[in-house]
Amino acid sequence: MRLLTRYIARELFLPFIFALGIIVFILFINFFLRAVDRFLGKGLDMLTILEYLFLNLAWIVALSVPMAVFIATLMAFGRLSEDNEINALRSSGISFLTILRPALLFSTAICLLLIFFNTRVLPEMNFHARLLAGDIRKMRPGLDIEPGHFIDNIPDYSMIIRGKNGNLMEGVRIFSKASKEVQTSIYSETGELSTLDDAIILTLYDGEIHELDLENFNNYRRINFEKHVITIPADDLMINRRDTANRSDREMTIELMQEKKTKYADRKQRVEERLQSTIKKVTGKEIFPKNFAATQKMLNVYKENIQQDTTLSAAKLRLKERRIRSLERQAKNEFRLLETYTRSWNKYAVEIHKKFSLPVACILFVLVGAPLGTLSQRGGFTVAITVGFGFFLIYYIFLIGGEEMADRNIVSPVIGMWTPNALLSIFGGYLTLHSVRERAPIEFKWPWQKSATDHESE
Repeated sequence: MRLLTRYIARELFLPFIFALGIIVFILFINFFLRAVDRFLGKGLDMLTILEYLFLNLAWIVALSVPMAVFIATLMAFGRLSEDNEINALRSSGISFLTILRPALLFSTAICLLLIFFNTRVLPEMNFHARLLAGDIRKMRPGLDIEPGHFIDNIPDYSMIIRGKNGNLMEGVRIFSKASKEVQTSIYSETGELSTLDDAIILTLYDGEIHELDLENFNNYRRINFEKHVITIPADDLMINRRDTANRSDREMTIELMQEKKTKYADRKQRVEERLQSTIKKVTGKEIFPKNFAATQKMLNVYKENIQQDTTLSAAKLRLKERRIRSLERQAKNEFRLLETYTRSWNKYAVEIHKKFSLPVACILFVLVGAPLGTLSQRGGFTVAITVGFGFFLIYYIFLIGGEEMADRNIVSPVIGMWTPNALLSIFGGYLTLHSVRERAPIEFKWPWQKSATDHESE
């Protein structure tokens, strides 16, 4: 049995490495093509570029591993079925569950490694990738100049342009911001910006320079020019590494996100207690409506009751009505606050569940991939990656949809992040159960397979 385990594990390992490399390469090239504009004209050294690309490999690997497990399972069991090895094993009295066990052990090991990666390695790499991306973006202003927006990250100057035609800026206006004695403003029809290792070069064409003495407004000078070059020393053009404690949910460990959840849960409790105390003070009822609509309905009923109370004087009735209106405004604000806190709480809860749901999907993909590979009777990479991408795309759409609904308070984080896995486990369990019974659950007819009728006709 150990020999069988090692054999099937070896059949899975090489396709897994191959599939992981192909998927990571495809996703990495797609990311690189979208990110290449961030490097152009920045004067970055090769080590910084490689570091940025390496840090962004983290989320690519986390996304690729479950898909690679699925494709490897399809390839391994497809080849075993194509070579009739599964039929031979079954003929020897070995059940399909026994054949499946090494694949489940393999996927469980991958699952545990991916959980460690998602909870420890991925947050840190995401965090440093974001910091480095921000540092690169602020390093040189050339490519960040957008028409109609003031640029303040050029030392000693502010600048705005009307338009941009390739590298040529049109309608350039520059204002000095360092000198408190002389205000300088420059206008030019066109201009170009280039950078050296320690300076920014602004080359302006067909423009005017206006200088105004701020202490004596009578001192004013206007200069026309055909070409004007401004050299701005900028020692801080070299990339400056930042460190900050501000992290997004995808950059936090489980412990940090649990602290955030506790903080928002405490805030929600304080708001609920405050609102409940006000409701009791105004209406005398110890209840907490589930939403603002229920609060309005309750207050309308209470208002009708006090209006029908003949024992109240006109002054007391007006006082109670003012308190009801005040409570209604407070309830509206408090429920908005509660919704904000709930969304923030859900955001961290969703990310926690996501760090575990994707790794667990590795195991579930084996339950789907092994029967499908056996039924396909093909172990080729093309077939495996076609079927694999199709199934994983459907799974990922459900996962993203669940995450979006959980973030919007439509469903709970547990339901949003684990429903795709539940559906996958039901489908995988159905396929595996019928494969154990040696009966095809679905009548598959792949393009390369011929039915019995086709053989008879031949």
